[in-house]
Amino acid sequence: MKHIELLAPAGDLSKLKYAIEYGADAVYLGVPDFSLRVRINKFGEKEIAEAVGYAHKLGKKVYVTLNIYAHNRHLESVKKHLGFLKRLEKSGCGGVDAVIVSDPGIMNLCKKYLPETDIHLSTQANATNVEAVKFWRDAGVKRVILAREVALEEIREIGKKAKGIELEVFVHGAMCMSYSGRCILSQWMTSRSANLGDCAQPCRWGYHETRNTKHETKEISVVDDQRRYGMDVEEDRHGTYFFNSYDLNLIEYVPELIGAGVTSLKIEGRAKSAYYAAVATRAYREVIDGVENKISEKELTKVIKNQKAELDNLANRGYTTGFLLGGEPEHNFSGQIKKGKSEFVGETVGTENNLDIVRVHNAVFLKDKVEAVTPEGNVAVKIKRILDDKKQEVTEAHGGHSRKYYFEFDKSLPERSLIRKKRL
Repeated sequence: MKHIELLAPAGDLSKLKYAIEYGADAVYLGVPDFSLRVRINKFGEKEIAEAVGYAHKLGKKVYVTLNIYAHNRHLESVKKHLGFLKRLEKSGCGGVDAVIVSDPGIMNLCKKYLPETDIHLSTQANATNVEAVKFWRDAGVKRVILAREVALEEIREIGKKAKGIELEVFVHGAMCMSYSGRCILSQWMTSRSANLGDCAQPCRWGYHETRNTKHETKEISVVDDQRRYGMDVEEDRHGTYFFNSYDLNLIEYVPELIGAGVTSLKIEGRAKSAYYAAVATRAYREVIDGVENKISEKELTKVIKNQKAELDNLANRGYTTGFLLGGEPEHNFSGQIKKGKSEFVGETVGTENNLDIVRVHNAVFLKDKVEAVTPEGNVAVKIKRILDDKKQEVTEAHGGHSRKYYFEFDKSLPERSLIRKKRL
């Protein structure tokens, strides 16, 4: 069996390191202007160079996203960025391993400026059938990231009939109410274009309605919860529908996706926390390894069950299998966020005199029962002492600032361990 790649999101250098530490074979990232992530994105060209050097030293790959739908005004900036990526090839780190594109114009520029670099077709390009995949293969694409709307049976057929090209699918993370993310709502409502990476996520807003039910069709006025945008719609006997979707979770279908010929399994979430990146990456790594090592069906079922429980511990909108099984995905009309049984409270960032240096994210108290999430598994630990940044003993630690705390645990913990406690 060929090795199946696990591809994880990297919203900044810290998240990249967590993703790699917790089992990613490759990461994807990009600068804000071209990568469909304008906000909560700390990558510039300097950071990309550092990321590539770090990943390559560990034998991991870095894919750079250039998947906006460009207008003429963007092209000169794209060319300059491709020039930077070209110079990076000649540096000691060896350059990026692939670029992820959706716009044919940007693809042509990539071929011109980076002729030796693999091109991956973004899910934004909506490849949903065998002939489309063959078209992009013949156009010089090394890998197609299939649209989220493609069902498992269709993936299996594409894998059989489209030879000579790699297939990648999203297996976890946020879903979009629009076709493969090509949405006009944000631009229409807020003048922030989703297709240029600046989505305001109006599909996640809460809306309120007032009804006039005198007529056969119900006239409904809808305004979001902060009164930013309002609209009038009509509801007939079939109803009217709003936008919020559940999150994608295909952990139970990893064996089937591998059997269908998929090369790479991808996790969404560059804007999410390091805790999310680590836990989600480790969960899918465990299942992929189980399949590749050909463990028994009983053992694999147990691994999937355990890692599914880990994913349930992440904040989520409720989970769905999306379009994978051929139906329409469920929608989260309530807008509820599930928080899981555990709360992430901090991360270890080093040691000093047998104390773990901890960056605290949420309140943790000396009496709390905590466990450490590590690449190898979860470890129950006891807090023996907490010291503040002045090395004074305290009984509690809080996040929201840049000061570090010093924790004495009953066990030594590796750097980039994640500390969490049970929710009350």
